[in-house]
Amino acid sequence: MQEKIYFYYTNDLHSNFSQWPRVTQYMREVKAKRDQSNDSYWLFDIGDHIDRVHPISEALLGRGNVSLLNDIGYDAVTIGNNEGITFSHQDLFHLYDQATFPVVCANLESLDNKLPEWLRPSLQYITLHGVKISVIGLTAPFNDYYELLGWHITDPYETIEKLIQQVKESSDVIILLSHLGISEDEEIARRFSDIDVIIGGHTHHLLRTGEEVNQTIITAAGKHCYFVGEVILTWDYEENRLIKKEAYTTDISDYAIDVETNQKLHILQEQAEEILDQTIVITEEPIQVNWYEHTEIMQLLTDKIKQETNADIAMFNTGLLLDGFPTGKITLGDIHRVCPHPINPCIVELSGAEVIEVIRASLTKEFMEFQLKGFGFRGKVLGRMIFSGLHVITGIHSNGQEYVEDVLMNEEPLGIEKIYSVVIADSFTFGRLLPEVAKSERKTYILPDFIRDFLAETLKENYR
Repeated sequence: MQEKIYFYYTNDLHSNFSQWPRVTQYMREVKAKRDQSNDSYWLFDIGDHIDRVHPISEALLGRGNVSLLNDIGYDAVTIGNNEGITFSHQDLFHLYDQATFPVVCANLESLDNKLPEWLRPSLQYITLHGVKISVIGLTAPFNDYYELLGWHITDPYETIEKLIQQVKESSDVIILLSHLGISEDEEIARRFSDIDVIIGGHTHHLLRTGEEVNQTIITAAGKHCYFVGEVILTWDYEENRLIKKEAYTTDISDYAIDVETNQKLHILQEQAEEILDQTIVITEEPIQVNWYEHTEIMQLLTDKIKQETNADIAMFNTGLLLDGFPTGKITLGDIHRVCPHPINPCIVELSGAEVIEVIRASLTKEFMEFQLKGFGFRGKVLGRMIFSGLHVITGIHSNGQEYVEDVLMNEEPLGIEKIYSVVIADSFTFGRLLPEVAKSERKTYILPDFIRDFLAETLKENYR
């Protein structure tokens, strides 16, 4: 006898709620189909379902996302970095209190040794005909953030090695829910042949029909839930083993919308707007924002963050503010709309020579017009860098390109070898946009406050 076992999953929704009614419709249809056929099946989410770029996730602190997962009937989720490092310790501790499913994440620890009741390192399911399935969850180890929030993420490889030893004797099948990214998934598959399936996310990769590495099938469904993933395993009872592993993703971008979910999202949106309708300041004149020019609000914000963090230098790009503010009442919702990014300030240590190189790079046309995707940035272009603690003197070449003539601090040139503390958007501590920032050996992330929290204080202090 053979038994087919089905798993359906989503990953990296990032609160793209316009797509969620289609996810609901798809999941309800496949659940009805599997129930009718009397098949064994489970539903998983692989993390980054929440993204505080959306007012529903911002105002309800992710609880609206959990409610939407409840409505479909998910069996388990793991957490992504957007769940793990964009909430305070207490907010994450209680995020899943009302969940009707467990959260499986083996490498999340609390520095106070108190773990929430909803957290499990692994789960075991048994199919209708007796196949035993162990499910393990792992999330990416952004410990520079997690430890400032009172958590710790253990090494994924050490964690998975210990757990596999624990579960393999009592399991026929081992599945990993991995919010680690495609490179890590492939390496785990190479090292641990006992894992049958890795369902991934984090790096937003789309594997339409899966990828086989060392007898493990790896799968993932891209970003924003335009695709939903399916894994089909075939167990042969005579041979007492899996004889087939299949992985597919279905494009649901034009799928029908579940009406009830759509209505619920409207209700959640109204609740969010009510929460965010808190007046921060009432202005007598509009506040202008320009991505390519110096503006008062951006200078004041940069000055504010420098003051609050006691850094020697502050530099923040104008693209962090998506729009200006009209005359009149400015609410929390307005601030979230203008500065929606889940981005924190970060203090790095740079030499004077490195500071000058960063300034030069940031004032190029290519930098200002760069359309960054990811690293927390939810804007259009990076925009012009604004400085505090420095006097940057520039000139214009004959071709119209701006260049740096001199950089002064307290009317004196920067010390080329002197080390300065520089506070900057944490987006630049990743990737290659500003290599000097990314490779700085000392980084201090300012948590849990986002840039918009400093923006709110800046408005209160300067625009009453």
